[in-house]
Amino acid sequence: MAHTLDLYWDFSSPYAYFGSTQAEALAARTGAVLRWRPMLLGGLFRAIGQADAPILTFPPAKQRYVMRDLERWAEYLEVPYKFPTRFPMVTIKPLRVYLALPESRRGKFRERTFRAYWAEDRDISDDGELRALIGEGADEILARATEPAIKEELKAATDKAVSIGVFGAPTWVIDETELFWGQDRIPLVERALGR
Repeated sequence: MAHTLDLYWDFSSPYAYFGSTQAEALAARTGAVLRWRPMLLGGLFRAIGQADAPILTFPPAKQRYVMRDLERWAEYLEVPYKFPTRFPMVTIKPLRVYLALPESRRGKFRERTFRAYWAEDRDISDDGELRALIGEGADEILARATEPAIKEELKAATDKAVSIGVFGAPTWVIDETELFWGQDRIPLVERALGR
């Protein structure tokens, strides 16, 4: 029986962006069933007592290191990247849009939105930008994203992440039991999926 691989993510995390670019290939190599699990990282951080943007709490030397580390990861993974001028970004609206979309359109929106923020420095909380990222039927999707059921779905997803011990993004969870944090843990995730 195939393993399940849940990927907990938020558009606000550069490491989740990097991990998202590798997830489909990882699942294909291992035969795992990949399940995308959006969550509101700021809500998760508040629930566990973490600052909303941990990088902003780091001492200057560590901040410089992390900024260079992000560039290294982008180069290593060969993905476009430019640290955004609007950081941290409030991502509740694009996450709700993601949930409001039909399942068949979510992947493309997720990819476009990650790239818009982490490579193109676009304001993904802006309705105009979201319309462009959504494409067809954007007004209907934006309206649906404000419905109580969608809001509750994102809250429940974030609460679920907290309840299973997620503390950052990306977090990979194998068979709803074994947790790995970070895009740099992909080799360990792949090894565990091979067992």
